[in-house]
Amino acid sequence: MAEQLDVGLLSPVRAGTAVEEATGDQAWLAAMLAAEAALVAAQADLGTVPQHVAETIAKAARAGGIDARTVALAARENANPVVALVAAFTAVVAEFDPMAADYVHRGSTSQDVFDTGAMLVAKRALELIREDIEDTLRHLEELAERHRDTPMAGRTLALQATPTTFGLKAAGWREILLQAASQIDELLEDGLPVSLGGAAGTMAGYLEYARIDGGHEIGQEELVAAFARRTGLAPARLPWHSLRGPIARIGQTLAFTAGALGKIAVDVLVLVRSEIGEVAEPSKEGRGASSAMPHKRNPVLATMIRSAALQLPALASVLQQALLSEDERAGGVWQSEWSALRDCLRLAGGAAATAAELARGLVVDESRMRRNLELGGAQLATERLAARLAPSLGKARAKTFVTKLSGEAAATGTPLVLLAAERCDLEYTEVAALLDPTTYLGAASDLVVRAIS
Repeated sequence: MAEQLDVGLLSPVRAGTAVEEATGDQAWLAAMLAAEAALVAAQADLGTVPQHVAETIAKAARAGGIDARTVALAARENANPVVALVAAFTAVVAEFDPMAADYVHRGSTSQDVFDTGAMLVAKRALELIREDIEDTLRHLEELAERHRDTPMAGRTLALQATPTTFGLKAAGWREILLQAASQIDELLEDGLPVSLGGAAGTMAGYLEYARIDGGHEIGQEELVAAFARRTGLAPARLPWHSLRGPIARIGQTLAFTAGALGKIAVDVLVLVRSEIGEVAEPSKEGRGASSAMPHKRNPVLATMIRSAALQLPALASVLQQALLSEDERAGGVWQSEWSALRDCLRLAGGAAATAAELARGLVVDESRMRRNLELGGAQLATERLAARLAPSLGKARAKTFVTKLSGEAAATGTPLVLLAAERCDLEYTEVAALLDPTTYLGAASDLVVRAIS
């Protein structure tokens, strides 16, 4: 019943994706149980807990049987789900071995368990996002290579400008997405940290139980390192209960990632317009159907990606604000991160999966690009004509002269090539070549090669 409370009805961008399952309530519950089991295993590695106890607790953690909805409702009494989870988990362990139950959550605090679980969830989600980004990058590289010399109208401030190539546009999409991939890689390579601080960040409880249970002193670095090994996370130099940098950094990275994916989406939404029609989303039976208009096939993939990109920065700002956490642990600040973090992971993950599908099947209409380029025609290459006249007229006069010619051609309907040939003291063939937009592509092809090499 608990998993049916949120099935993605209002967030289709993440519905049915791998990241949705990786960040669901059950995944979060499993991550916190994994943190509890890893903690005991780390203590056992250091000889402060019997090995068979750690094995029993690990087995109980894998057994499941704890209802997420029950834990959620009980969490209202403690403002976090860990208290209720520990009680339920202790009961499960007791069924395996009553003696082992006494070692559950020994010396620990709720925030250690929740934050470590959050890092486990985030790590898995970031890995999924990175895989989808890699898929998208591969398809964008193919588009850039295939269309590096495909001319199209460049557009600035919504109007046709000088020509470009679709390959250069695709290479640009790839470039900003490479930057996002680099940020995710850096985040994962630096390592998401375990949380281990105890009640007030001194680790006193852990160390005291180690003396009592193991009969010997252990160093705090030893325990943190053992815990990190057992979880597959990174050791933290200091407890970070109120030093929320790790969470804020995830939010920043996901916000940039969503923005990079959103850039692709907004360009596609422009290019699929009926009046432009230079690309189309991959077709699928029933996809893009309108509830009212039978003729429409809406660009749903780009729409979903853009929706995620619009939402994510606001959610990431919640994580950023949580940096303002007072004392050793703050009331309400830590709690404010939970839903925002999950939504950031889900939205970025959904957008990444959707972008991979979009890039994989994007349909490019070269003939439509050429026809649209012909709409601007010679006007799109006036910059080159002005440059050609600059040595004789001077740069400013040449630009003013060509601007007047361009305006006259537009007002009278006289072909600009004819006007220019009459007024510029140039051969018609030379003017026609100068004002041919399909040959005024600058270094577009070389830029593509450089970008994807």
